[in-house]
Amino acid sequence: MRAVVFAYQEIGYVCLEELLGTGADVACLFTHDDDPGEEIWFRRPVELAREYGIPVYTPENVNDEKWIALVRDMRPDIVFSFYYRKMIPKAILDIPRIGAFNLHGSLLPQYRGRCPVNWVLIAGEERTGVTLHFMVEKPDAGDIVAQKEVSIVFEDDVFSVYMKLVGAARELMQDVLPGLEAGTFTRRVQTGPSSYFGGRKPEDGFIDWTKDSLSIYNLTRAVTHPYPGAFTYLDGKKLLIWKAYPENVSPRDVPAGTVISEDPLLVKTGSGSLRLISVQIEGDQEVDAIELASSRVLKNKILGGHA
Repeated sequence: MRAVVFAYQEIGYVCLEELLGTGADVACLFTHDDDPGEEIWFRRPVELAREYGIPVYTPENVNDEKWIALVRDMRPDIVFSFYYRKMIPKAILDIPRIGAFNLHGSLLPQYRGRCPVNWVLIAGEERTGVTLHFMVEKPDAGDIVAQKEVSIVFEDDVFSVYMKLVGAARELMQDVLPGLEAGTFTRRVQTGPSSYFGGRKPEDGFIDWTKDSLSIYNLTRAVTHPYPGAFTYLDGKKLLIWKAYPENVSPRDVPAGTVISEDPLLVKTGSGSLRLISVQIEGDQEVDAIELASSRVLKNKILGGHA
């Protein structure tokens, strides 16, 4: 089976690894140059490509005719996209004999679009998964070939859920590759309630203390390391909250965002309170919240606002 692969990040690495493990002929890898402003915490598919002597391309615009012609000349049986961040044009999707397939990080048709692992945590979901589907012009809308579900527990954060998805992606590829090569796989139309979410920016991590403590907790765990983090402001300085936990303590006589206790460090929310566990004033080191509280008077201060 001759394949052209578009891939990035850890999921891209393990999916390419499984593909190579079957003895597939990977004609080339399309991937991304690393962003100097992004924390590279994952293994990159380019590492595998170099190990196997696979040609690597990092185009700014994959829609350019020269890339379409390159793929056409390679005569792939199959095209895969594993966490590649750009839309692949229909002209490429129409080339492979078997089909063009994308691995998406949710249980489609729910959480189509960008950043699904962040959005499922923000929503407080108790399950998610990965879906291998046919690529069509509309994002994440093609027929489903296979899905693998993972559970989300209350203590999970974005990194632990992502690593569960890595394991699920590996298992899915092991299950589905023989059928893809033999042409014995099945496909089904996406049905049922669907949802679509866009990308997220660092500023989307700003905490609205008038929300309930569970919603704020879900935000903090959805954008913690390796993402930019949930944040508020303390004395005009940005305060990143890397780990927190919701509590039921909720005095009525103080506004949301008020520090109501220093040990533990509790902040009043719209309903309940949030116990801060690991925090960081921008420009300083990440510290235990109790350590921050011991270094300054925080009781009755109101968090929020802007610098």
